[in-house]
Amino acid sequence: MAGKEPAAVALEAAAAKEEIAGLVARARAAQVQIRGLGQEEARRVASAIGWLAVTRAEVWAETVFAETGMGRLESKIARVRDRARGLMREYQTARTVGVTEVDDERGLVKIAKPVGVVAALIPMTVPETVVFMGAMNALMGRNAMISSPHPRAKKSTSFVVEEIRGLLARMGLPEDLLLCIENPGLVKTDELLKQCDLIVATGGAPMVKAAYSSGTPAYGVGAGNAVVVVDETADVYYAAEQVAFSQMNDYAIGCSTENAVIVQASVYDDMLKAIDQAKGYLCSAAEKRMLQDTLWVDGHLNPEVIVKSAGFIAQQAGFTIPDDRNWLVVEESGFGPDHPFSGEKLSVVVALYSYVDFGAAIELVNGIHAYSGAGHSCGIYTSRDDRVMELAERTNTVRVAVGQATTRSNAGGWTTGMPFTVNLGCGTWGGNIASENITWKHYINTTWVARPIQIEVPSDEELFGSVKNDSTLFGPDAETSLIPRAGGVSW
Repeated sequence: MAGKEPAAVALEAAAAKEEIAGLVARARAAQVQIRGLGQEEARRVASAIGWLAVTRAEVWAETVFAETGMGRLESKIARVRDRARGLMREYQTARTVGVTEVDDERGLVKIAKPVGVVAALIPMTVPETVVFMGAMNALMGRNAMISSPHPRAKKSTSFVVEEIRGLLARMGLPEDLLLCIENPGLVKTDELLKQCDLIVATGGAPMVKAAYSSGTPAYGVGAGNAVVVVDETADVYYAAEQVAFSQMNDYAIGCSTENAVIVQASVYDDMLKAIDQAKGYLCSAAEKRMLQDTLWVDGHLNPEVIVKSAGFIAQQAGFTIPDDRNWLVVEESGFGPDHPFSGEKLSVVVALYSYVDFGAAIELVNGIHAYSGAGHSCGIYTSRDDRVMELAERTNTVRVAVGQATTRSNAGGWTTGMPFTVNLGCGTWGGNIASENITWKHYINTTWVARPIQIEVPSDEELFGSVKNDSTLFGPDAETSLIPRAGGVSW
């Protein structure tokens, strides 16, 4: 609202508050009507939304592409169908209504209840997916949901919302269980964040920060910038194929796309050959500079060239590549602001690094993530399980994909046990409260019933072990100058 007169700002804020209050009131009224749904009834509603997604995937993909011009149609269609089927796989055993757990030994009973009205912040990258998956999770928990679209995807977001609303009406359910801000803007979004009961924020850092700053409980996501390590025991040709798969998956629109590959020095040349076989194009030093000047404008990714084909990006940068080349590779050695290719690129562009010692590879992963993508994910191609575990234990990351593309693993898939989602929590490393995939279980409240039981109190020896009798810590000669004493504290 910079540049606006104070009176105009106040008027806009008041109008936004009133509009959002009306939407929230409608959503609350609808949500009250479904509080009595049983588990199988809730599952049927979610199932119907999922099947609608499967059958309308092509139309939704075409609608999104027509508005945003980003990505590849075939990838969008496949993602919608995979996610719908994947969620239903998770829902087969999910308990979101009534008594969900009984622990007789501890005298505990757990009861699931709705959270109320969910605010879903919708990105321009995958609006159709975020809408229908959010709706499935929300309705599975007997909630209502209000979508706040990105302005560049407002038409397609509204289109998908309206299709699901029509389905709800055909099922005899209130359409207002799913609503959408028709003409989105920051003022309206901020107001929605304040008035709803729970926020699920999918999008860039400013959006997530706004969600966390709203005063409303929120699940946010961290920036993606997946980094994979290829050691000397790996099949470099398989690794290159997997990275290539991710680049061609909607032209790297997903946050789980590999942005950097760190290769052991002894197989680096072999990896270059594998990249060439996988239809990657290795940029020269001059082309790298041209690419950098095109991908970033004033320190920010250029929205006119991201999530496009390799040929288009190269052409915009001022050089040409063979017609059979699908992704671009730049050799890199550092990370941070002076090495922008070490960050998330939302493009079919991969930074290639070399390492000698495995410990140095881990340090490089952490260094890259300290600059961009902290907590999100990394991966590894190796035949040594000890290295898998070392990478997992020593990196600041929530997800470690082993022997497969991070795009196949991070958000759930048919070659992984990771839960299907479109929201990937990145832990405190990424500024998030959750260090796991956001799923149906994050869309419910729980009530605990605790009945009295008899518990035998363990002895101090059982509880504290050898510490209790350690004279160097608690004996008469132990240093006690820092222990508070009666009559005052001495430090």
